[in-house]
Amino acid sequence: MKKIEAIIRKSKFDEVKEALHLIEVNFFSYWDVTGVGNEKQGHVYRGVSYSTSDIQRRYLSIVVSDHFLDRTIDVLLKTASTGIVGDGKIFVSDVEETYRIRTKEKGSDALK
Repeated sequence: MKKIEAIIRKSKFDEVKEALHLIEVNFFSYWDVTGVGNEKQGHVYRGVSYSTSDIQRRYLSIVVSDHFLDRTIDVLLKTASTGIVGDGKIFVSDVEETYRIRTKEKGSDALK
């Protein structure tokens, strides 16, 4: 099993969520987060100057079976991209075990 952590633009979240559901990735957690990115210049909006170094993003935590990894990554890369600096990052790590608390199932069965 793999854990996919993705940091994406908030504006792309609904599209990403829908695309994940289409490939049967139906469970994941997400949070609104603030991060610091590469873009360091300030912007002016309606006469007010503000910094873009603190970036509002959405953080997704997804655990999938090994055979779902490639298609999940492909969906994230296709749907979260705008082609502009600040689209985000994807991190993948191993998950040793997963348990479903209600049924006591473990492993890939607990992900269904």
